[in-house]
Amino acid sequence: MPDTIEILCKHYTNLTNQEIETIQKIGVGLQTMADLEDADFFIDCLTTDETTAIVVAEAKPQNVPSSYKKTVVGLLAEPQNEPAVARSFKLGLPTKQMKAVTQEYANVIQTVEPIWYEEHMIAVLIEEKNADENNEMHDRIRFTDQSYAKLANVLTRLDDESSWLADCIDEAVILVNTEGYVSYRNKIARNLYQRLGYTADILGQSYLYIALHGSNLEWFDQDANYSGIEVNTAGLTLMVKQISLKNNNVDFAVMIRDITHIREKEKELILKSVAVKEMHHRVKNSLQTIASLLRLQGRRTKSLEAKKVLDESMNRILAIASTHELLSKEGVDQVNIRDVLENIKDNTLRYFLKPAADITVGIKGRGFEVDSEISTSVALIVSELLHNSLQYAFDDGRKNGRIEIEIEKQGRQCHISVSDNGKGFDINTIKENSLGLSIVFSIVKDKLKGTINVCSSDSGTKIAFDFKNKIMNTIDNVT
Repeated sequence: MPDTIEILCKHYTNLTNQEIETIQKIGVGLQTMADLEDADFFIDCLTTDETTAIVVAEAKPQNVPSSYKKTVVGLLAEPQNEPAVARSFKLGLPTKQMKAVTQEYANVIQTVEPIWYEEHMIAVLIEEKNADENNEMHDRIRFTDQSYAKLANVLTRLDDESSWLADCIDEAVILVNTEGYVSYRNKIARNLYQRLGYTADILGQSYLYIALHGSNLEWFDQDANYSGIEVNTAGLTLMVKQISLKNNNVDFAVMIRDITHIREKEKELILKSVAVKEMHHRVKNSLQTIASLLRLQGRRTKSLEAKKVLDESMNRILAIASTHELLSKEGVDQVNIRDVLENIKDNTLRYFLKPAADITVGIKGRGFEVDSEISTSVALIVSELLHNSLQYAFDDGRKNGRIEIEIEKQGRQCHISVSDNGKGFDINTIKENSLGLSIVFSIVKDKLKGTINVCSSDSGTKIAFDFKNKIMNTIDNVT
């Protein structure tokens, strides 16, 4: 009795019986792939018009939710919705990490591998993961460490017709028989050893002669049945994993992953981090030097108005310096906004709180990551508002002065406010004559592309501003 793959292929495609049989054999292992990779897997074939593909087989992962509520077997995959599938059919090449729209109009990321029969491409194997997932997508079909033992046992049952599975894995695969000779190697293993300078095919050779970790196998933990070691050879960094099998005349499997690009990126990130730290450290030192010069100049001037201007300028420079101080410690272009505001609060109180003043300043809310541009803008705004409250809100002799800085975030929308229980002010009059508030309004509008709201009365003042954060998927830090 014909199965679904045979029925669909005979009705919608020009595939021969032998080609259909090849697809059927691959379909048997589709569920194993889905469970190992925690992804949806499909087999698509071109229809007779050779412009549209049809889904002839599917497998949904059992351990994680599928991106599909219903079966899509028998449905068409339009080229405009699944460009990765169309590309692979057109070029006969794998396609990595391309966005697609499912038949249920969900966004997914597809990785596509061609399926061949002799010299003809007859179908494609598709791995799909939800585009909204935060996990990094793999370049090709790759397995987790927890799945290696299970996968290796599957590989021991490979034959000529099912060797496609090993060639879909983005690692070199070698099977060593009980006599110590290589009984199987996939295409990636063959190509890897060619890159390493081996002129002859490793198939059939003694594994001791080709072992990248040397002939000493003592590193392999026989009791654990699984061991891994990082090897540097011929300019490459390789992760070599050895799995004990003792199955179907196979003693053990070796899987080799080229991690050279990962180690190179790690080195680049370290160098970049050091350079970024040094850059921010120098900027911070330069700004603090300028602030110190302004402070000295302020002490020498006899003009109260000039001293006031110099103090305000120094406060703004220190606000910018506070961001660079934190960035110089982290070595990245992101900083927690609460840490910035804590620095602003401490600096402002240190330089501008009068010794006899009865004023406390607090910060409420959880911090979140922002980039250096937003951090600098927020630092200038809060510094200006905090300085204004300290200087003017309580100059009528009020006791128990309180200033509150509040932080909120919902999704990308961020809300920060500075409020006090001071004497208040006339909004229209102050806004026209205050350089500080003019700077605040300008930064919120032009730099943060946000909105600002001012509310003031004789019982206190609250100035709040909203903006959108550029950084997605940030993790809130507990207060």
